[in-house]
Parts: sequence; C-alpha cells; structure tokens
Amino acid sequence: MMKKIINITLILFVVLASMPYKVQAEAKTLGELRAAYNEVLRQKQENDNKTEAAKEEIRQKEAAIKQAEADIHKAEQEMEDAQKAIDESNKKIAELKEQMKGILLYYQQMQGGNAYVEYVSGATTMTDFITRVAAVEFVTASVEDSVDELKIEVEKNEQLKVELENKKKALEAQSEEYKKVIQARYSDISQYDKYALNIDEQLEVAKKNLDMNVKKCQDTIGKTSDDVLLSDCTKVPLNSGWLKPLTHGIITSQIGSRWGSYHNALDIGGNPEWTPVYAAAAGEVAARVERASCGGNMLFINVEVDGVKYLTYYYHLIQMNVNVGDVVTQDTVIGYVGGGTTASYDSCTFGAHLHFGVADGWYDIRYPFVNRSKVMTPPGFPNYEGWSFNSRTDMY
Repeated sequence: MMKKIINITLILFVVLASMPYKVQAEAKTLGELRAAYNEVLRQKQENDNKTEAAKEEIRQKEAAIKQAEADIHKAEQEMEDAQKAIDESNKKIAELKEQMKGILLYYQQMQGGNAYVEYVSGATTMTDFITRVAAVEFVTASVEDSVDELKIEVEKNEQLKVELENKKKALEAQSEEYKKVIQARYSDISQYDKYALNIDEQLEVAKKNLDMNVKKCQDTIGKTSDDVLLSDCTKVPLNSGWLKPLTHGIITSQIGSRWGSYHNALDIGGNPEWTPVYAAAAGEVAARVERASCGGNMLFINVEVDGVKYLTYYYHLIQMNVNVGDVVTQDTVIGYVGGGTTASYDSCTFGAHLHFGVADGWYDIRYPFVNRSKVMTPPGFPNYEGWSFNSRTDMY
C-alpha cells in the first residue's frame, strides 16, 4: 500500500512539474493596461536595484583582488630576498669549507712535523702550553661553528621560502575565487542589463501601447476610463489562414534551448539583407522596438486567425516600415531582413536572417516581449532545422 502511495505521489509530482506555469490573462481593459504599465515600471526599479547591488559586490571583490595581488607581489619579493640570503649563506659556507680544508691540512702537517711541536713546546709555562694547544683547536672549531650557523640560516630561509610559496598559492587561489565571483556578478549584470534593456524598451513600448490604446478608444468610442474594454476599440482584422513571412527560406535554428538560453522563435535564413518581410497574418502593430542589443529592430503584431488571438513577432529587421497602431495585411511589407554585417548593435545575430515567432494570445506589456509559456511553432512550419520553402503558401 505504501509503495502504491509513493508511486502515485511521484507520478503526480512528475505531472505537476511538467505542466506549464500559470500566467495571468492579457489585459482586457484600459485600467488593466495602465496597471500593467505600472508593473513594468516596478520591475524596472527592482532590476535597477539588483544591478547596483551586483556592481557594488564587483567593486568590493576588485579591491580585494588588488590587495591580494599586492600581497602576492610582496611575498614574491620576500621569496627573492630569502633566496638571495640562501645563496649568500651557501657561498660563505663554501668559503669556510675551503678555509677548513686549509686549516685541517696545516693542522695535520703540524702534527706530523716539527712546526706544531715547536709551536707547542715553545710554551714557557703549563698555562701557555694549554693555551697554544687550545688555540689551534679553537681556530678549527670556530670555522666549524660558523659553518653550522650558516647551515641553520639556510634552513630557516628555505623554510621561509616554503611558507611564502604556500602563502602565495593561497593568495592566488583566493584571487581566483574573487575573479569567479566577479565573473558571476558580471554575468548577472549582463542578464540584468539585458533584461534592464528589455525593461527600458518595454517601458517605452508599454507607454506607447497605453497611449495608442487610449487614443484609439477616444477616437472610436469616445471613452478612456479604466473600465473600457480594449476589444471595443480594436482594429485587428480577421484572417482565415496563414502565409509565410518570406517568399522563400530555410530554417537555420529551431525553437527551444540553445546555447544555454531559450530560443523563442524560428530563425529563417537563405536570404540576403533587404529581402522584404511580410506580415504572416493581417493584424495591428502592438509594439515596435528599435536597435535592441539582442534582437535589433523588432515588430510585434496582434493577429486573429479563425477566431483565435495570436501574437506574431519579427526580429533582426534592418528596417521597419510600420508603426504602433498601424493595421497591416498579409501583403504589407512590414520591414526587411537584417542581422548581417550592418547590425553591429545587435549582439544576438551572426548573419542575415529573420527571427520569426508566434505566441498564443495578444501582446502583453507585463512580460518582457514574449511570454515563454505561450510560444508555439508557427502554423505551417515544422520545428526543426533544414526545412525549406519556396513560396509564401508552402505548408509543412
């Protein structure tokens, strides 16, 4: 029984984990649209705070790295001084050993010859005799003591070198850890900045979207209060089907995980820059973004096909021909293929192509451009690389 409960629990966990997270419905009234704009503003402020916190941590770690590098340089200098002391001591030891050899040789000769006997026997008293014998032995012993002292100094310096080397390694390891933290924070800032750029653009787009809808409602029904339904003011035409956004092309990248991030559309290559891009379905331009650092020039168009609302989006355009609020047909050239060598401002492109996507529901300013959970494979396309088409009516 317990085994069955565990199995059921695991199954439920897997099922729940695989379900897409629930998102709020798109704004339906002017009041909800205004609230959505304020939410984007709040997100931008939160993002700015996170970015500043990351930058402050980077400043602290950079200061710590600078201090560690100074300590490493000091340790290296002390290691050089210790090595010089070792070399000097070894040199003195070598010299004393040579002196020792000479003294021992002379001492040996004296003991075997008359010189030593004459020197010792020349003593006038017993005290003088003892002193003379001790003098010869003292000279020899003092040289030996000097050698021993120098050897001790060499050992101390060698130990100091080991300690300094360990200190240097510890400082280098600490410095590397700080660098990793800095890299992580820069990565965060890159994400924050990338997101902040989106938020900044999103804020601008949200303001234009709000202003456009307020004007549209004023022009169509003469009301702009919070309870006004956006659907009462919409100009989105109906469609019975889809067309390709290009007359020909080949899928070069599919929807899904790519290079550590999520790719939310199909990349369509096989066309040079300035190839005309058409609206895949008739609709109303909901948002327009210029020269984004990732995506370049972007258009977002709300469409309705067979009674279902969709958002179509087109990135990396070298030029955009429509503005927010414009109504487009499937014959409208909304812009031209970009993403090639001219797109130096766009970090997310490596060659001329169109980033074309479709999402469930209309454009929602509360999310950064496209809600991942709503992304779908564009109708008439497969979601795999290599598939090509040769007319706007080719269907998969």
